[in-house]
Amino acid sequence: MAEESCPVALSELCLAQVCLSLDSLCSTQPDGSLRLSWAPLLPQEMADQLLHKMAAQGTLNDRTVGIFRSCEQLRLRRACVRSSPLSAEAFRLALCPHRLQELDASGVPGGLTGAHILSGLASNPECRASLQKLTLSRLQFGWTSLEVEEEQVGFSSLQGLRTLNLANTDLTDPFLEDICTLPRLEVLDISSTPVTELSALLGCRLTLRSLTAHGLRQLDMSPARVISILSQLHALRHLDLSDDRFASAPPSAENDEGGEGDEAVRLLLEGGSGILPALVSLDVSGRKKVTEGTVTAFVEGRRGLLFLGLLATGAGSCDVLSGKDNLKVTGEANEKQICESLRRYRERECFTREALVHLYQLTNDMYDQTRPDILKLVLGGMQNYSESLHVQLVASACVFNLTNQDMAVGMPHPLLSAVVHQVLEAMRSFPSHQQLQKNCLLVLCSDTILQDVPFDRFKAAKLVMNWLSGHVDRTLQRMAVAVISILVAKLSTEQTTQLGADIFVMKQLLGIVQQKAMAGVVDSTLKFALSALWNLTDETPTASRHFIQCQGLELYEEVLETYSSESSIQQKVLGLLNNIAEVEELQADMMQEDMLEHVVTLLQGPQVEVGVSYFAGGILAHLTSRQDAWTLDQGLRQTILEQLHAAILTWALPEREMVSYRSFRPFFSLLQTSQPAGVQLWAVWAMRLVCTQNGVQYCHMLQVEGAVELLKTLSFDLDTHSNVRGMAESILGMVERHQTTSNPLRTQTEKGHHGRS
Repeated sequence: MAEESCPVALSELCLAQVCLSLDSLCSTQPDGSLRLSWAPLLPQEMADQLLHKMAAQGTLNDRTVGIFRSCEQLRLRRACVRSSPLSAEAFRLALCPHRLQELDASGVPGGLTGAHILSGLASNPECRASLQKLTLSRLQFGWTSLEVEEEQVGFSSLQGLRTLNLANTDLTDPFLEDICTLPRLEVLDISSTPVTELSALLGCRLTLRSLTAHGLRQLDMSPARVISILSQLHALRHLDLSDDRFASAPPSAENDEGGEGDEAVRLLLEGGSGILPALVSLDVSGRKKVTEGTVTAFVEGRRGLLFLGLLATGAGSCDVLSGKDNLKVTGEANEKQICESLRRYRERECFTREALVHLYQLTNDMYDQTRPDILKLVLGGMQNYSESLHVQLVASACVFNLTNQDMAVGMPHPLLSAVVHQVLEAMRSFPSHQQLQKNCLLVLCSDTILQDVPFDRFKAAKLVMNWLSGHVDRTLQRMAVAVISILVAKLSTEQTTQLGADIFVMKQLLGIVQQKAMAGVVDSTLKFALSALWNLTDETPTASRHFIQCQGLELYEEVLETYSSESSIQQKVLGLLNNIAEVEELQADMMQEDMLEHVVTLLQGPQVEVGVSYFAGGILAHLTSRQDAWTLDQGLRQTILEQLHAAILTWALPEREMVSYRSFRPFFSLLQTSQPAGVQLWAVWAMRLVCTQNGVQYCHMLQVEGAVELLKTLSFDLDTHSNVRGMAESILGMVERHQTTSNPLRTQTEKGHHGRS
């Protein structure tokens, strides 16, 4: 089973629920922090997972981190507070008392600095010995405050450290010297720091197995000196000397700033197996002076090489790489190298973007392949860099290529759901960027996504409506209106009401209808706009009022006249007018003799389709159902009722589905025994229609909403017209048959009871 198709682990669901329920599970302490009201002694791994979940969900802060002050119940070993807003005091009280083995405090915003973290950890003698892995990337340290009781506290106080990540910090040479005195240090990341000297690394030459020195822009050493120091790191197995400077310079420009670093890389590649002979991993992505020749010489001299980073070097096409099955390579030469780049460079925006650019070119030709593995990698890039316009732009283009046409059909729905969520986030984050909005709209315009994939359709409808307001590109307008039409049809009544409460939405859609009607064209954009308006006014009085306020009635009368021979247009227009007629306070606006006479002409005739007649009948049934509200000639009302009754008797049930209903409640007033027979007949004909076409859904709806009792009352009433009674009894029979089919146990019991009596 594919990973994306697997159900979420029960432990994950439980932890997520705990995060959401902290307020009800905790009491508030005098300082405002939370404390669990009661908690069992949790397995240590579960406490770690809870903290990580809180950080990932964005619920970890000074208040909620207080639950971890209870070291007896929640024992932390591998703590992650990544990107969580914590103060120095909250960190000290909640995390420092634990006997931590690992801590990830990357990118913590606010007042918590590296200095606070170091002094807090050093204050716990157990932590000094137990902490093995520390990640403080993207933090400022505030080195001057690193003093405790007049004794400066440095990294060397954490004698158990084996792994240290200080990428993108303000690490300086003196503290690098302090770090390199650690007796067990094996993994060190000093990428994008202002260090100028690497000589300090010689202090850990016997233990250091992995060095990541990406983008050291302020290094002030000759290339030969750099290689001399690196060659003395006898335990080194993994070395990263990559650089992303390539992205900021034109392709033809000479970037002198990176010249010495590039030269050091060249010397390393050409130096033969005598330099770092035990190396199994080397990353020189983004470096100039990396040629196919230097790569060939390096690879041939190291049979044990497992990884080589060559993205943005142009050297990934070396013949020597093709025969190395065990060698993983990042680059742009083929799909394998590009995907490896997306996996390896999750923490480097520039490399992620570069890989996505090449992936986009690759996916242009993937018309008949479903590739969830690649889509998942693209999603990872979008999630990691949600605020990067460049990443979102190229990633959304890749997503479209990977889900276009039928390619989305075979994708796991949880994966597609996550992708659509990220696409909507991109639309929200960059509302003014036309190309990005276009890319996202193209992704959404997929039958599989719109119909089958779970996502926030209400949010999507609002975002697409906002996009539509500023763009007139005909192709994109058609897609946007199509997306809105489908989305609105799938919203709940509450969501439709909320969307319809914004008169801007009504104006936008009516504007499109008017634009098309003035030109007299019949196209999919017009049909989608009419469908969207129809669904938007379904059982939503606010949207219906906005329709009236925006001169929708006048426009729709013109549309009926303009498209008198287009039944598909007429049906959508009459469907919306039927929604308006259901709203009692708006019926007075529809008491226009010319319009009603036009609707009556659509009741029957050899050229009128049953779908058109049906909705025309619905309008007339609702408007004639309230005699006290009828403001036109009473003789006209009586004539309409007679014609309505006669027309309904001529209608044949259509084979295809013609209409769907959210509920039968708008029919209740039409089913009263006091109503004219023509009004009752239209309501029961409508019920029989949908129950015939989708009995499972609508027969159940009749029972749940209480419509069955109204039908029984009509059936038993002696004054009910025979046509109405016959249809009512037909519907009740369908309901009974569906009850029997859906509950065989109940059926057998009833049959037995009947037999005994």
